[in-house]
Amino acid sequence: MKMFSLLSAGIAGLLLFASDPALGTSCVTNECHAALPAVKFPHAPVKEGECGSCHTPLAKEHPAKGGSFALAAKGEKLCKECHDLGGNKKVQHAPVKEGDCTSCHKPHGSNARYLLEVGDDRTPLCVNCHDGAPFKAAYMHGPAAVGACNSCHDPHQSDEKKLMKGPVRNLCLQCHADFAASMKEASFVHPPVAKDPCTACHDPHGSGVAMFLKKKSPDLCVNCHRKIGAQVGKVKVPHKPVVAPGGCSNCHSAHFSKGPKLLPSTELELCLNCHGKDNVGTPALKNIKTQLEGKKFLHGPIQKGECKGCHDPHGSDNFRLLRGKYPAELYATYQDGIYEACLKCHEKNLLRFAETTIYTKFRNGNRNLHVVHVGTRKGRTCRICHQPHASDGEKLISKDGAMFGDWKIPINFVSSSTGGSCAPGCHQKFNYDRQKPVVYRPE
Repeated sequence: MKMFSLLSAGIAGLLLFASDPALGTSCVTNECHAALPAVKFPHAPVKEGECGSCHTPLAKEHPAKGGSFALAAKGEKLCKECHDLGGNKKVQHAPVKEGDCTSCHKPHGSNARYLLEVGDDRTPLCVNCHDGAPFKAAYMHGPAAVGACNSCHDPHQSDEKKLMKGPVRNLCLQCHADFAASMKEASFVHPPVAKDPCTACHDPHGSGVAMFLKKKSPDLCVNCHRKIGAQVGKVKVPHKPVVAPGGCSNCHSAHFSKGPKLLPSTELELCLNCHGKDNVGTPALKNIKTQLEGKKFLHGPIQKGECKGCHDPHGSDNFRLLRGKYPAELYATYQDGIYEACLKCHEKNLLRFAETTIYTKFRNGNRNLHVVHVGTRKGRTCRICHQPHASDGEKLISKDGAMFGDWKIPINFVSSSTGGSCAPGCHQKFNYDRQKPVVYRPE
């Protein structure tokens, strides 16, 4: 009976400790734990003096050798008495899964919200476990730069990988709302942008490359565009914008565009941004814009607003990025293949037969005058007589003439219904006629 009375008194004492705020308050007297509630955000039980909510006395006297108190429950079980920790989602933060709440939260209180050991910049807390290198990169994503990890990640649990608060693509567009609106209006969207998460190209934390790209362009782009990557890597003449800082983005929009091929404007307008200026490149390129202005006749591709019909926009093994072989020299006697750039569109037999009635109209009777000019010992290239882009002369025949050193060779071409004549600086005036051949004096 006496034993029962003693046991009852002990239980009553424990209950008294757990329920009496005065006892809790006594824990934080000046002589003992006064610093615990002296923070901006004390844990609720500490604030209310309810120490017995978490601590259970082990001995009548305090302090006692070996400890006077024990936690009312171990690990997360104690926190779950008040907090709903969930645990029903696919991905749990490791400390939550292990029930180690105090690895992030201070159990009694803190000067930071949520009883964390840090303020709004969560970086110092997170890099205790996570790699801190991305947070020291030259170019940082805004949330990562200010340590706002919780803007993208849930600190406890999620149904998304990496504890993301939602699907990556949706999460990005919630902030980049202006980007999302513009993308809806675009006619052409880069497939990775339309389907894949933004992290396919961007590091979500930081990178050594501008716009926190995972790699610089064109290295990043050729991960997918392998054929172009192989081409640029081996051509003799790469297009300079491709290998310049900015790479592919110098000509293409990385995300979306109103024009095909993700070009920000029409093809011709884009090319003339550089090729419509004086003194571009070394040696300086010609100002194509001035060559086109006011001209009566335009080369076929130019009429369609295209440059790629003749030039490869990424790189080529040929002079002037041409898609086929063409002599860089002013004189080059015709051989199969060396005029490929022109003959892939124009009559392929134009220069193969000294006599013909079908392959050219530039003939005296059956005599092929193209062969006379290009196929002789000192063959003249097409550009001596023809302009490659535009001219006031029909057949793109140059009215001003081609440069020959410091002199422009005049062409002085005049056409007729059955032939014509020319009086260039390289020979006297000659007439030709397809129906009634002109008889020339012995050469």
